[in-house]
Amino acid sequence: MKVTRLQIVSRGLTNRCPNCGGRTLFRPGSLFDTNRECGRCGLRIERDEGFFLGSLSLNYGVTVVCFLVPVLVIYLMGGFSGRTAAIIAGIGAIGFPILFYRSSRSWWLMFYYFFLPQHLPANQRPVAADEDENT
Repeated sequence: MKVTRLQIVSRGLTNRCPNCGGRTLFRPGSLFDTNRECGRCGLRIERDEGFFLGSLSLNYGVTVVCFLVPVLVIYLMGGFSGRTAAIIAGIGAIGFPILFYRSSRSWWLMFYYFFLPQHLPANQRPVAADEDENT
């Protein structure tokens, strides 16, 4: 089975395992708990300690660009009062990252494997028996 970059992107956008496509990134019934590995194919989701710090940065950047900057622009154009803009920005700065949490985790995995697709177990060629004996 060869996983293409297009499959990696489509799986990342739908919160699926980048290796097998299973809905196994998160524990059932939990909003925030990520599985350590995929229940279907065994892919290590939690690669290393600190791996998902990138998803934190991604979540922060998307919150600023897609939510806080538009609120600021609308305020500067006179669409909101200062108090209204501050309330909307405050609620959004807390609420949007919570709602975007799962997507940021999935997208971080997607970006990682998009640029390093050979790291997916499905894309690694099996070691032949002859090569095994020679090493």
